[in-house]
Order: sequence, then structure tokens, then C-alpha cells
Amino acid sequence: MTTAQRPTLEAVAARAGVSRATVSRVVNGSTTVAEPIREAVTRAVAELGYVPNLAARSLVTQRTDSIALVMPEAATRVFSDDQVFPGIIRGVSQELEAADKQLVLMLAGSPAGHQRVERYTTGRHVDGVLFASLHGADPLPGTLARLGIPVVVSGRPLGDVPVPYVDVDHVAGVTTAVRHMIDIGRRRIATIAGPQDMVAGIERLSGYRSAVADAGLPELIAVGDFTRESGAAAMRRLLTEHPDLDGVFAASDLMAHAALRTLREAGRRVPDDVAVVGFDDIETAAYTEPPLTTVRQPIVELGRRMTRQLLRLAAGEEIEQAVMLPTKLILRESA
Repeated sequence: MTTAQRPTLEAVAARAGVSRATVSRVVNGSTTVAEPIREAVTRAVAELGYVPNLAARSLVTQRTDSIALVMPEAATRVFSDDQVFPGIIRGVSQELEAADKQLVLMLAGSPAGHQRVERYTTGRHVDGVLFASLHGADPLPGTLARLGIPVVVSGRPLGDVPVPYVDVDHVAGVTTAVRHMIDIGRRRIATIAGPQDMVAGIERLSGYRSAVADAGLPELIAVGDFTRESGAAAMRRLLTEHPDLDGVFAASDLMAHAALRTLREAGRRVPDDVAVVGFDDIETAAYTEPPLTTVRQPIVELGRRMTRQLLRLAAGEEIEQAVMLPTKLILRESA
């Protein structure tokens, strides 16, 4: 039995009645070919089932039609029940599918992973790079931008890194949440803050501090890392150090979930004794006991917007340096 040969560029040229060079220009996206000829070539490609050689196309166009999404996190965190990362991936995927681009997902949660990402992206294997969940003043986004590689990051970069970013208004969201607890009569409001090497953790703590300072209330602070485990540990510490607290703002819903359980184990009623508010509005927030009041951030839209910004940048367009998305307080029974 013989295997049918794959259609060649020459076969497409013969079917369309044009030269091999003309077929190559059409397949590689050249705009110099007249529309009737382009249509004839496109029709011949479809009829023969011709599949372009992507490696050759990349050499001609200097494009890979691929975008890297870099997650500077361990795989256990990216693929956990924290819906922030799947939300970003979903938004990025939606935009890339619409643009007929490929997604390359890269984890950089270790020094070796970070080096692998640097080698791959500086090797021009992708047309641009999206960064999510940056920790500290990571130099890689700035390095890539200086090399002329289009870069957009999720969240304002820490330090002096002049790259475009898309973020949510953390400070406004937290301020609204804490003021709500103040309005319902809470006066000993603590926070379980996020990690202070991430802009989300820094700005959510800043929003809390601003709100309690404006109300003349004390700061009651414990720091977690956006995980359930850290939320439980921080809640236990707050109960030990400030047993009279009557409100808690947790900088992520996962930490808020753990706080609810820890308070229940300690015999504290929510919201009668302690009001609890989270941040993210993940799907399970509506199904905790009691349902969690939280700050909704448009995480899928964030993924979409940062992708649109990157595609425009890769096309040579001017884009905004900073795009800020709004947050919204979602009221449920916990506060």
C-alpha cells in the first residue's frame, strides 16, 4: 500500500495557474498580490488540502504566530483551585484563537524555569510575551522589551520596568470593602494581606491601611501568600493577637475561605461576631458557609485585554502604557 503524498507548493501553483513564488507570497501573508490571484491561490489551497511549512513561513515573515504566556509560579499553584490563573489563561486563549495565534504556556516558578523561559523568548521563538503574577522586580520583562520583543504584563511591574501593563484597581476595591464593614458598625477590622513581593499584595494592603486610617481605626495585620493554608495560619494568629476583632478583609478568596473555617472552629459566628470579606469573587465564593462577600475583579477580561494590547504592540501600533480595569463589591451574607 502506498501512502498519498502531501500536496506541494508546485501543485497549488499548477491548480491556481500561477507561479510557485506567487503561491509562496500568498501563503506567507504578503499584501502585494492582487485580490483575484489571491482568491485563486486560496481556493487551490483549500481544494488540495495544502498545509504550509510553518518553519519556512517563519523564515519569510519573521513571525511565528505564537505568543508566550509566562507564569512565574510553580505548577502546583497554577493548576490549583485558585481560579485567577485559569481565568487569565481563558481570556488569553479566547483572544489568541480569534486572532488565529498559538498559545505557548510557560511556567517560571524556579530559577531553572526562569532561565528556560529567558532562553526560549530571547531566541525569538514567539512573537511576543505576556507575563502574569510577577514577583518582585523581575528583570526579564524589561530585558525582553529592550531586545525589541513585544511584552505586556499583568499587574503594574515593581521597580523601574518600563513595559506596558494591564491591572485592576486593587486599592479602590479594598477601600470599598473595608468602608462597607465600617458602615455596618465594625471597628476592629483586621486584614490577611497578600505577599508583599507582588503588586496585588502590596496594593491591597495599601487600600486597607488607607481605609482604616481615614476612619481612625487601628491596623491589625497578618500576611499570607494567597493560599488557603496561609489564610488559616494568619487567621489563627490574628485571633491570638487581637481576640476582640470584629471584621476581617482577606486579600484573596482562598484565604477568606480558610478564615471562615478557622473562625468557625474558634467558635466565632460570621457575620454576627466577625464580618469577613474576600477578594477575587471566585466561583466557590457564593457557596461558602455563609456565602462570601467579596471584591470582584474581571480576571478573564484582564487576560483578554493584555492579549489585545500585546497583539497591537506586535503589529507596530502605539498602545497605552497602563490599562486599569474596575472592581466591584459583591455583597453576600458574610458581611
